[in-house]
Amino acid sequence: MNAPTASGLTALPGLARATAALEPPFAVVDLAAFRANADALTRRALGKPVRVASKSLRCAGLLNEAGRQPGFRGVLAYTLAEALWLAGKDEAGGGDIVVAYPTADRSALRRLAGEEHLARRVTLMVDSVEHLEFLRSAAAPVPERPLRLCLELDVSLRLFGGRVHIGARRSPVRSPADALALARAVAARPGFRLAGMMAYESQIAGIGDAPPGAPLRGLAVRAMQRRSAAELAGRRAAAVAAVRSVVDLEFVNGGGTGSVERTAAEPAVTEIAAGSGLYGPVLFDAYRGFRPRPAVYFVLPVVRRPGRAVATVLGGGWVASGVPGWDRLPRPAFPAGLSYRSLEGAGEVQTPLTGRAADGLGIGDRVWFRHAKAGELAEHVNVFHLVAGDRVVGEMPTYRGEGFAFL
Repeated sequence: MNAPTASGLTALPGLARATAALEPPFAVVDLAAFRANADALTRRALGKPVRVASKSLRCAGLLNEAGRQPGFRGVLAYTLAEALWLAGKDEAGGGDIVVAYPTADRSALRRLAGEEHLARRVTLMVDSVEHLEFLRSAAAPVPERPLRLCLELDVSLRLFGGRVHIGARRSPVRSPADALALARAVAARPGFRLAGMMAYESQIAGIGDAPPGAPLRGLAVRAMQRRSAAELAGRRAAAVAAVRSVVDLEFVNGGGTGSVERTAAEPAVTEIAAGSGLYGPVLFDAYRGFRPRPAVYFVLPVVRRPGRAVATVLGGGWVASGVPGWDRLPRPAFPAGLSYRSLEGAGEVQTPLTGRAADGLGIGDRVWFRHAKAGELAEHVNVFHLVAGDRVVGEMPTYRGEGFAFL
């Protein structure tokens, strides 16, 4: 695995000086980069509000910080339990909370249906009549306090009569007719109110179009994304129009950090979902149109020098979810010029790093890493240390640090 370049990481020496008194392992948020990334996301959203994806942050304080930035409104939560927890803390930027995935949490549903202030603020995701029947059985909603629902439209790309499927396998609602049928099913059931629609185009927003060292793959990805975007724009608009013939939707959510401008340009979309772009993880180094500033790092101590040009850090196996591969490993960022050993990779207990920079490291020195994805880093640390300029200005607990189990 090749060592990364230092491009875009010029703030690291200053961050290292600011955190010299902290004991590793620890994680750092560069507030200047975080706010610059928030600014960039809102510019790319073309005046449409950005809804923060909580799973990409997993820190209530930083969700609140994002919610205070101009152009941000509301939260896209991961589970209903998380949405209720955030609503109770009132650290969702004061906006509404949409649960991005369907829930089968009966106790949380009963609480949602029983508390008016929660029922007004939290929206559930559905994509089938089966979901509606489950919600009715578990929560027993009443017309005076209806459950807010969001219909999810599948927007994957299917080619050759469906024999080729590109994108996430999410909702069974694919066509405008499917969406219309489900909207009518919601309207026919007292105790429910269809508030919004969501469509996440993972094959556009979640796949880098400039993979390092793979120019031909990049060409293929860009061709696929152009074709998918053209097909999706028409189908999404038709589905939204079909649902609006039944109910006056409050919002239509789409996109992700990797496709903000493209999705925001669709008239049918009223808001954009984004979160990873605030942290700027490694996977976004593979995008041409938008490269966020790296804003979040973690730091591990050197505990061994097994040989020439090898330095071993404690831990390091903080591997990202997705298809296993080298691109799911954290990337050594500072000092520049470190890489993994091909036969060991990132280990649970220790990680040997190679390269000329290793000879300049001694026991107790630090290596700075970037996680491959965004919020998953928060599953390994209790707090984020906040750095502004040349000093640590505070800390914010992660979900883990607050004792909240994300899943």
